[in-house]
Amino acid sequence: MIATLIQRPFAFRRSWSRCLFGLLLFLPMSLSADEPLVADLDNHLVAITAGFTGEELLLFGTMQGDGDIVVVVHGPKQDIVARRKDRVAGIWMNTESVLFKGVPSFYSVATTAKTGLDLPASALRRHQIGLENIRLLTDDIISEKTYDFFAASVLRSKMAIGLYSPDAGIVERRGRQLFRASVMIPTNVPVGTYTVETLLVRDGQIAAAQTTPLFVNKEGFGAQVFRTAHMQPALYGIAAILIAALAGLAANWIFQKL
Repeated sequence: MIATLIQRPFAFRRSWSRCLFGLLLFLPMSLSADEPLVADLDNHLVAITAGFTGEELLLFGTMQGDGDIVVVVHGPKQDIVARRKDRVAGIWMNTESVLFKGVPSFYSVATTAKTGLDLPASALRRHQIGLENIRLLTDDIISEKTYDFFAASVLRSKMAIGLYSPDAGIVERRGRQLFRASVMIPTNVPVGTYTVETLLVRDGQIAAAQTTPLFVNKEGFGAQVFRTAHMQPALYGIAAILIAALAGLAANWIFQKL
């Protein structure tokens, strides 16, 4: 479960998701007869506005034959510096740090499996199934014990702010072929391009896989300010100083009139 509290979307959103999933019941079986796995999202774009309170997306699909479904959501990648603090001469200081590259800024996983997946460790690591298999790469030369310490601190910090899900979610089965899962997008999700990977696990291997893109973007006045701050930092800084100066002058004039 993601730690961050996410409000439910509007009623019409839920109704639309149910209707969309219900349409799969009436699709001719010939549409997916040649595909062992077909999956998609009800919405590929999450718009972050001033009133954004999180969003729940619906992933739905069909599968051929037996097996388990695994849904892994991750991205965008970022570099993270993990630091260790120790007391030196009675003062807490940063004494050691490790730079991890290409760390997913968001991560969640869901599955139909009630127990552990019947997959080799190499497949779990390749598809980053489970927190312990998230790729935390570093060029720093450190011992295995040091790596484990700093890697664990990165995972704890991500879980603490609700961007990593500590527990696997549930992929619901509908009959022998249909499945669905909820993808929860928290309020503090970073903008960027995400990857939703749907896997069909059968007989101890990945029988089929499908990757679906998900885009999280800022929209509205806040988005314009965000783009200006990153694309034209000098202009943004000058504008911020001018606004602050004008606000100060206006406040001083008001107090003088009181």
